[in-house]
Amino acid sequence: MIFKNLLRRKARTLLTILGIGIGVGAIIGLGALTNGLEAGYNAMLSGSEADLVLSQPNAFDISLSSVDEAVGEELKNMPEVSEVSGMLQGWTQAGNEPFFFVFGYPENSFVLGRFQVIEGESLFSREARLGHGKPLLLGSAAAEVMDKSVGDTMRLTGSSYRVVGIYQTGDAFEDSGAVLSLEDAQDLIGKPRQVSLFYIQLKEARLRERFITRVERKYPDLSISGVAEFADQQLMEDMLRGYVWFIGGLAIVIGGVGMMNSQLMSVFERTREIGVLRAVGWGRRRVLWLILGEAIAVCLAGGLFGVGLGYLIISTISKRTVFMGASNMHITADLLFQAFLVVVVMGLLAGLYPAWRAARLMPVEALRYEGGSGGGRARRLPFGGMAVQSLWQRSIRTLLTLGVIGITVGSIMALEGILRGMFDSVTDMALGADVQIMIRQSDISDTELSAIDERVGEKIGALSEVESVSGIIFTAAMLPDSGGFFVLQGYAPNEYAIRRFKIVEGERLASNHQIILGKTMAEALKKEVGQAIELSGTRYRIVGIFESTIGWEELGGVVTLRDAQLFAGRPHKVNMFAVRVRDGADAAAVVAGINDQYPEVHAALSGDFVEQMPDMRTSGAMMNGISFIAILVGGVGVLNTMLMAVFERTREIGVLRALGWRSRAVLGMILREALLLGVMGGIAGIVIALGIGFLANRAPFIGGMLEPSWECDVFARAILVAMALGLMGGLYPAYRATRLQPVEALRYE
Repeated sequence: MIFKNLLRRKARTLLTILGIGIGVGAIIGLGALTNGLEAGYNAMLSGSEADLVLSQPNAFDISLSSVDEAVGEELKNMPEVSEVSGMLQGWTQAGNEPFFFVFGYPENSFVLGRFQVIEGESLFSREARLGHGKPLLLGSAAAEVMDKSVGDTMRLTGSSYRVVGIYQTGDAFEDSGAVLSLEDAQDLIGKPRQVSLFYIQLKEARLRERFITRVERKYPDLSISGVAEFADQQLMEDMLRGYVWFIGGLAIVIGGVGMMNSQLMSVFERTREIGVLRAVGWGRRRVLWLILGEAIAVCLAGGLFGVGLGYLIISTISKRTVFMGASNMHITADLLFQAFLVVVVMGLLAGLYPAWRAARLMPVEALRYEGGSGGGRARRLPFGGMAVQSLWQRSIRTLLTLGVIGITVGSIMALEGILRGMFDSVTDMALGADVQIMIRQSDISDTELSAIDERVGEKIGALSEVESVSGIIFTAAMLPDSGGFFVLQGYAPNEYAIRRFKIVEGERLASNHQIILGKTMAEALKKEVGQAIELSGTRYRIVGIFESTIGWEELGGVVTLRDAQLFAGRPHKVNMFAVRVRDGADAAAVVAGINDQYPEVHAALSGDFVEQMPDMRTSGAMMNGISFIAILVGGVGVLNTMLMAVFERTREIGVLRALGWRSRAVLGMILREALLLGVMGGIAGIVIALGIGFLANRAPFIGGMLEPSWECDVFARAILVAMALGLMGGLYPAYRATRLQPVEALRYE
């Protein structure tokens, strides 16, 4: 009976399945990407055949860990050690790939044995060294996706490399990247004399504890752990998993609200049928399980469709990009279990109220039901035309549809507001420092990857138009006790840009191993001037507390530029330069001169710097992806609702056609309802977005990073998206309504 009921209403069932399937497909497709990264990290670390790993403690990811290369020689001299190999991992831009992994190894590394050269020469062979250009080994998956072969040239962040060989490890994560010599990798990533970690092989397993004790005593600022333990400490996977569940969860919630709407309309439509079932002896529990069974069946069908959609997403991504080892994406049993657990729970939650409502129907009242909004007499508002009255008379369906549009628009608007707030804060930082020009490295995919030699700043500072040049370092550390971020900035104490920090307690930064702490972070950690704080194994003495109009700055602290360079593993490098010119009228000319004379950097006026940041493209792509999924699911929900409205009012439309209404008038009536739903949904979405922004800004430890920026165009775009959703969802139902013939419509039961 369950399947017969669903098949009787094919259009509504298929649209509901489609809405749920998109959410499940997003969870499976993006979840497979995260699982692939996790599996890749585990395979890379376990395949190294190392016993232990030495790294920077509490680093967000291997790529952000930095250890002095000289430590490796000291480790080799320890009596318990058999072999030591440094490894530097980082991201770079390679052609159309914004995030391309590179791995740097020394020539004598015992780990290089796992890289089987299947074509060309090995990285350190005589032939590779004698050729022109810097040699590079390219992973087989990257070579296939990027259409590269031995002898081709690859451009990585402004530098050219020659592919001398193609390798294969069996780990798609590593096979989606490239291997360079350690020196070349250090130069490319901007971390001279640094490695991400050391792989360590012991002479005997029984020496493990003695060696760990020795290392912890000699290097208290570093972290040593087993391979499996180190893999579990990588936080990049957790961040990506959170992103996956946000997107998938958003789609599931929107689809779930749409499904509740569908089930509720099914109950209204079948009120007399349910009355007959109750009259012939069906109990309330049996009716309850009938409706719940239909809801769960629809969700399971949506889950199956989502699995197919997820497979399609995986196949498409794996053939088009090597991002995060995408070629290692596959659907796992635990991913299927999670997806189906979500849809079953959603089916129960979305079907519970409609099922409860159906179970409460009394047989006599149900048999007397004549259709409409809920079985009672028609309710009318003292104002508004037919569109307003129609939506009001079907208030439950209207509210649920407003929920679909509101959640869709609200989530998009909140995300856009938060992203704008983050980028506006960078502009505020530059303007607050009273500088006219900001400089970053050119040809990078993310500002975090920017690494500019300090000597470039010295040359720019020598220009007659320039008054001062301030180097800036940005990095982050994890706070293990709270799990929050600590934003660490580096400024030279005697340079102009650091003056913008308003000290409210203590004194300004004066020397190395000191830190001024943001007021919010100081209060959260209960720290005062004179106390010490430890970040990733390095201790700093708190000399001052500062306040800032930029919320995220108070979620961290400021150290000297030298300390920040050592912390980030980038000696004599900076992320950005802030340039103050003597005459503001010369700023544009100075920007043009810097870009012409120093092609390795990109200069921009402070007000234009954010718009030209590569982060804008990445964030825009993320925003577009979330928006596309949300709008697609929301549009399906609105289409389902408007289609149900046309079915329910078939006889009403037949009466109107019989009274002389033309097809165009019927079309306009349905579209006006859809447009009105869109406008009201947009207003609801604005309220939801403001609520999300309010809650996000008060989240512990990260709230200051998520302060939204609300501008007029954000509100205007929200209303336009909502109206577009309404029109998209109403167009086909309106067209269907115009095709109804009066005689057939009047005979509709």
